[in-house]
Amino acid sequence: MTTDEATEVFTRHRELLFSMVYNLLGTVADTEDVLQETWLAWSGRYRSAEAGPVVHPRAYLVRTAVNTALARRAEISRRRESYFGPWLPEPLIAPAQEDPGERAEAVSIALLVVLETLTPLERAVFVLHEVFGYGHPETAEILGRSPAAVRQLAHRAREHVRARRPRYRADAALRRQATERFAAAVGGGDLDGLLRLLAPDVTLWADGGGKATAAGPRPVRGRGQVARLLVGGSARAPQGIRVRWATANGDPSAVLFVGEAPFAVLVLDLSADGEQVTDIYFVTNPDKLGSANSGVAEGN
Repeated sequence: MTTDEATEVFTRHRELLFSMVYNLLGTVADTEDVLQETWLAWSGRYRSAEAGPVVHPRAYLVRTAVNTALARRAEISRRRESYFGPWLPEPLIAPAQEDPGERAEAVSIALLVVLETLTPLERAVFVLHEVFGYGHPETAEILGRSPAAVRQLAHRAREHVRARRPRYRADAALRRQATERFAAAVGGGDLDGLLRLLAPDVTLWADGGGKATAAGPRPVRGRGQVARLLVGGSARAPQGIRVRWATANGDPSAVLFVGEAPFAVLVLDLSADGEQVTDIYFVTNPDKLGSANSGVAEGN
């Protein structure tokens, strides 16, 4: 295989590898680092005089990327231990009208939050099996585990996620409408309107990382406390914000701008009837807003 052929094979599979690794790690920078290591392993393999040809390039690349990501989890876990406040995944922002294409496999912010509570191996099995459709024997081969061990990991991960992930997924139109009402109430300081919109047990996950506006060191729960924080407390957006509509990990979202700089990404989860907000994901850490300038549509 020539250098050009090796590059073409890697490029052809890059979006798949990105989606897999991002779902394992939750940050773009770590994902890109893993992809770089995967490329180095791949390019080194085809240059090696001793190594034979790779019969199944996709399988080789997936195995290398997934196991490199797992090896990186220890470093990421240490980093998270010193992180200030709730940690949310870095949102992947696309214009609201754009087809996210292959990166649609990047699961929702809400599910990524749940996946953070799994062990690294449980998360890898869940992502490979539930998100990308790999069978247990294929997953076992990728991870170097027995099929029986993978089936056990898959069962534990599935039960854990089922107990914690949002039970209902309102359609995109309802989510957009709710996000518009929410943004208008917060931006206008409408406490009563916000209280009507929030579910009694609503949870606010505000990730500022100690660098930007947030709600404190832990998620905030309860309609009254969340509403007061958003209207008059530490999580209140500054004056003069502009809203641009986008998708974050495939879900309708609002990107808030102050001037030309992104201030926050807002994603909501709704109740079964689509009438009340059950979870608020509010990312204000500037390190996680890198994709927020990607041509999102100007709001009204």
